[in-house]
Amino acid sequence: MIVQVIKFDIKPTHIALFKALLEDDKQGSKNEAGLLEMRLYQDKNLPNIFFAYERFDNQSAIDHHSTQQYTKALLDALPTISEKAPEIFYLNGTTPAPLFEKNPKTVNTEDELFIMFCILKIDTDYKAELLTQFEAHITQTRQQEQDNLLFDLYTVENQEDTLVIYEHWRKESDLWDIRFSQPYVIETAQLMEKAVIGEIKQYMSFVTEL
Repeated sequence: MIVQVIKFDIKPTHIALFKALLEDDKQGSKNEAGLLEMRLYQDKNLPNIFFAYERFDNQSAIDHHSTQQYTKALLDALPTISEKAPEIFYLNGTTPAPLFEKNPKTVNTEDELFIMFCILKIDTDYKAELLTQFEAHITQTRQQEQDNLLFDLYTVENQEDTLVIYEHWRKESDLWDIRFSQPYVIETAQLMEKAVIGEIKQYMSFVTEL
C-alpha cells in the first residue's frame, strides 16, 4: 500500500476552478479499484492551501489514476493556477500503525469534526525519542479519548527531518479542552518544544473536508 499527502498552494483567483477540478477527480476516481481512499481538504485559515490524503494499493494503481482524464485535467491546470509546485509527501507508518479500515470509531451525525494536519520539521537528533514518545501517546489517546476519531503519525520517505501528524476529533473543544490536560500529552509537548524547528504553530493546518 502507498499512502501520500499532497499539499497545494493555489492562486486566490483560481480557488473556485481548483475546487471544481478536485471534485471531478474525486467523483471520477470512485470506480478505480486500486484507489483505497481519497480525502480532500481546504485549510480553514489559509483558503488557498489544500491537502489531498490518498491511499493506493500499489504504484500501478497510482499510474492508472494519473492517466485518467479527470486527473489529467487537474494536473494540466496546476502550472497555471498554482503559486508553486505541489508538495508530495510519501508516508510510512509508525508504531502504533495507522488503523485504516480497522478503526473501531465512527462519525456520529452530531459530530462537528475537527481535522488537523501537522507537517513538522524536526531536529533529527530527537527523532528516535519522538517516535518512542508518540508510540505511548497515540496508544493512550486511542484507548482513553473516545472523542478522538483518528490519530496517525507518519515518517516521510527520503525526508528524515519530517513527521506528519493526521488527526480527527468529534469537535474542536475535544482537542483543546480535554486532550492537552493529559499527562502524556504534556510530555509530548515538552519534547516537541525541543525537537521541532521553529514555532510548532506554523506547521499546524486545521482543515475542512471537501
